[in-house]
Amino acid sequence: MELLRFIVFDILGVTPLLVGFIALIGLLIQRKPIEKVLSGTFKTIVGFLVFAGGAGLAVTSLGNFQTLFSQGFGLKGVMPLAEALTGLAQTKFAMCVSLIMVIGFGWNLLFARITPFKYIFLTGQHNLYLSALLTVTLKALGYSDLVTIITGSILLGLAACIYPAIAQPWMRKITGNDEIAMGHYVTLAYAASGWIGSKVGDPKQSTEKLNLPGWLGIFKDYIVSVSISVSIFYYIAALAAGKNAVTAAAGGMHWLVYPLFQSLTFTASLYIIITGVRLLLSEIVPAFLGISEKFIPNAKPALDCPVVFPYAPTATVLGFISSFVGGLVVMGVLAMIGQTVIIPVAIPYFFIGATAAVFGNASGGWKGAIAGSFITGILIGIGPALIYPIMESVGLSGTSFPETDFVALGLVVYYIGKMLP
Repeated sequence: MELLRFIVFDILGVTPLLVGFIALIGLLIQRKPIEKVLSGTFKTIVGFLVFAGGAGLAVTSLGNFQTLFSQGFGLKGVMPLAEALTGLAQTKFAMCVSLIMVIGFGWNLLFARITPFKYIFLTGQHNLYLSALLTVTLKALGYSDLVTIITGSILLGLAACIYPAIAQPWMRKITGNDEIAMGHYVTLAYAASGWIGSKVGDPKQSTEKLNLPGWLGIFKDYIVSVSISVSIFYYIAALAAGKNAVTAAAGGMHWLVYPLFQSLTFTASLYIIITGVRLLLSEIVPAFLGISEKFIPNAKPALDCPVVFPYAPTATVLGFISSFVGGLVVMGVLAMIGQTVIIPVAIPYFFIGATAAVFGNASGGWKGAIAGSFITGILIGIGPALIYPIMESVGLSGTSFPETDFVALGLVVYYIGKMLP
């Protein structure tokens, strides 16, 4: 069991090491000189760590915003966070979660080899979250550990191949090539955002080409636009929470300066993410060719959602705001009809909403970015409410999965399972 935990949580679950290992294998297969192998491997890992460091900084800033926002508006309910629910699932079903992830990755490689879905899912933590979702769903149906592990691992392997394929037509529009895929289990929403964008806007009117009059032209610089936009959100939350709440969170900083500092910290995190992604892509794509040519012809690496941020940085902030508004709408509707209230958590809403906006922008410009991310915000608000009863049935409460792919797969598996003997 300790060896299994080491493989799952210390290798496969640590995405920088997993991606670095893939780069190492690819470079060795291509018989690159040792200095190229070492350089490519270390730069791949460092690129991912830079990106992860930026993401961690963003999570901290968004977490502080969430605290003030919840206090200011008195929000209480279910917080949709895959990390939280996975942690709860591991306390009850650790062996099943671990084995589904390990065996599922093997199925992913096999399916990529023998089917038309040539995608290798390299976002390790998301495979871990899906393993937890599948475990909880199958256990809620009353299946044994053996059936849960076998069924769950096959489903994970299929999901890792098929879901990236759903988003790939729009990934090609975003990147201008077919070299990388989306390795983030919200592809149903991202594809929907891309489709909605094509119906409401024009890709020529990109968020990155907005023709703003006069002094508004400063918003063409995404650092300025992110700083100002997030500052407005932060000050609304701070003023709603009040001086005492902000002072308690600020750790000695003036309560009116704290929101500005946190907003600028968030902007810095986005810049770090984009820098890390560029370094990562410059190394992992050439290295991946070795594996593709040798073992899985035409295979593509499916990478975490921030890989698309550099293609439309301005869209990311529009996506966060628009999707968050969509989440607030869902929260209000659920409260009015007496259903479980899903609190829009800033962290997933930023990463998911921002990515959805990049997809919408690729097919519909700024209108597509706003409309696509707004609909995505609605989807990731409704989804956790739909699947929450399954979580409660096995004793997991207070949190749920916001990812559309998890919700869709979980509901299908659960209700098909209910119809079987």
